[in-house]
Amino acid sequence: MPAASATHVPPLPPLPSLRERRRAAAIREILEAAESQVTEHGPTALSLRAVARSLGMTVQALYHYFPSRDALLTALITRAYDELATAVQTAADTTPPDSDLPRMVAAAEGYRRWAIEHPELFQLLYGTPLRQYEAPLGGGHH
Repeated sequence: MPAASATHVPPLPPLPSLRERRRAAAIREILEAAESQVTEHGPTALSLRAVARSLGMTVQALYHYFPSRDALLTALITRAYDELATAVQTAADTTPPDSDLPRMVAAAEGYRRWAIEHPELFQLLYGTPLRQYEAPLGGGHH
């Protein structure tokens, strides 16, 4: 009988390089600055120049991460949908199984709560379409 072998553990994926980590951090900061601008001034006021200025970078440097205002808007919209989905899922998942409140009602309340707490982002998702914004074609996510 062969000796017992250790359970096969797949190798860990390689860690992102320093350059990839810095790029991801820069993208996060840009999205946070853009979201802040949308929160303060509304979705129609989003300006690449203002986002860049708030981060102490040039607009040209910002274009290395987002080649257009539409690309930045698309990233913000995707991020807002992800946040909304997480809020709905969390509300549904934290409903006790013995609760009188149906899971669907809890999910709807999570949706409502997120919308109230993030009115500008909700407006970005479901409000009046932004002039001259062209959403990317295709159904790819991330």
